[in-house]
Amino acid sequence: MTNVYSFDGILVFGLLFICTCAYLKKVPRLNSWLLSEKKGVWGVFYKAAVIGTRLHIAVALSCLVMAFYVVFLK
Repeated sequence: MTNVYSFDGILVFGLLFICTCAYLKKVPRLNSWLLSEKKGVWGVFYKAAVIGTRLHIAVALSCLVMAFYVVFLK
């Protein structure tokens, strides 16, 4: 199990957060409700969604590498 207070736990949390926000950007109702703000605390969701959609190849590869690390090496 991955501990959130370790460095690899923070990386896993960040990757899952970016992937989730990018997925929520594709859902029309949630896009207008959750990702409409671009500043402040709610802007973090928007910025994570933008990172996930613009860098989708890098995010996907890093998710695969992190999954391999968590399952086989840790």
